Amino acid sequence: MKYRNFGKLGIQASAFGLGCMRFNGDAKGDSTIDEEKAISLIRRAIDGGVTYLDTAYVYLDRTSEIVLGKALRDGYRDKVYIATKMPRGRVHNRQDMEELLAEELEKLQTDHIDFYLMHGIDKEGWEYFKSIGAPEFFDEMKKAGKIRYKCFSFHGSYEDFEEIIQAYDWDMVQLQYNFMDVDNQAGTKGLELCGKLGIPVVIMEGLLGGRLANAPDNVQALYDAFPVKRSAVEWAFRWLCNHPEIATVLSGCNEVEQIEDNLRIFDTVEPGIMTPEELKLMDDVRQAYISRTAIGCTGCRYCMPCPGGVNIPGIFSTWNNVSLYGIDPKKDWQLRTIIQKEETADKCLECGACEAACPQHLQIIDGLKEAWKALT
Repeated sequence: MKYRNFGKLGIQASAFGLGCMRFNGDAKGDSTIDEEKAISLIRRAIDGGVTYLDTAYVYLDRTSEIVLGKALRDGYRDKVYIATKMPRGRVHNRQDMEELLAEELEKLQTDHIDFYLMHGIDKEGWEYFKSIGAPEFFDEMKKAGKIRYKCFSFHGSYEDFEEIIQAYDWDMVQLQYNFMDVDNQAGTKGLELCGKLGIPVVIMEGLLGGRLANAPDNVQALYDAFPVKRSAVEWAFRWLCNHPEIATVLSGCNEVEQIEDNLRIFDTVEPGIMTPEELKLMDDVRQAYISRTAIGCTGCRYCMPCPGGVNIPGIFSTWNNVSLYGIDPKKDWQLRTIIQKEETADKCLECGACEAACPQHLQIIDGLKEAWKALT
């Protein structure tokens, strides 16, 4: 296992960080898990050299922290760093934060959390956490020894990220990043900014929720034609680990074979490991994925609200995901939500208001018909 520096913190952790959200094999991480199997997977990862474990209060119907706590008995706690999170919806004041942290410490069977994160914030989330005194709470808990490092995980625009990362004395940040997300959310600019500030970055969604693990035909053809043969998973992880700003890459595993494969991959990765030819390959792979885009919707939402109640950007986003990554529409959480909320394309009034507002000049009415046919 390769170990990497955590920026200004002066510590090292494993390049492969075990994500504790997918032990049930469910992409959303919200159903019952096999506890004995999960404990076995966690301990196999630690025995293989993994020292960074990521969980959260809400994962696996609030059971992930409990299972992790059990897995870290028998001396395993002393071998690892634990990261867990404060969810915005669970805390409304100082008392809530105190009670939540106490509950998480009890579940994890530990007296301190190494990396404590404000969970999934954007600009609005940051303003909320400030309004309830979360930064001050984090400062006090660090002084008290209940948490070691003050962190946040991020989902928002680069502009929001730039503001948040410089607004507080953060110790670490967790970003969604992969070779398809170079211009999405914080993106490459956010990663490089962290490097300049000396703030270590932990990566989530390195495989984009598993979408990059199974390449569609036109992408696989590029991998197959390259002289060096690697799986799509290995290419994605090597590309990430090539970046010196990245401290740890999270990977959620629900089978021992996935643990073993990750242990093999992360035993060979180092910053700067990719050759110019390999980097060119990944640029070509990105473009091959992009060429599969079904419709050029940017998600700007100028078409909203729809008079008929159609979730236009949501439907187009789902259609693009299905087209780009070959996923099964029936398993897409966004499509399920659209159907549950009755924001479906068949409610389109064909009034044309959306097309008049679209800065991309998309043929939205016809696009919705085609998208809904493809998705259903």
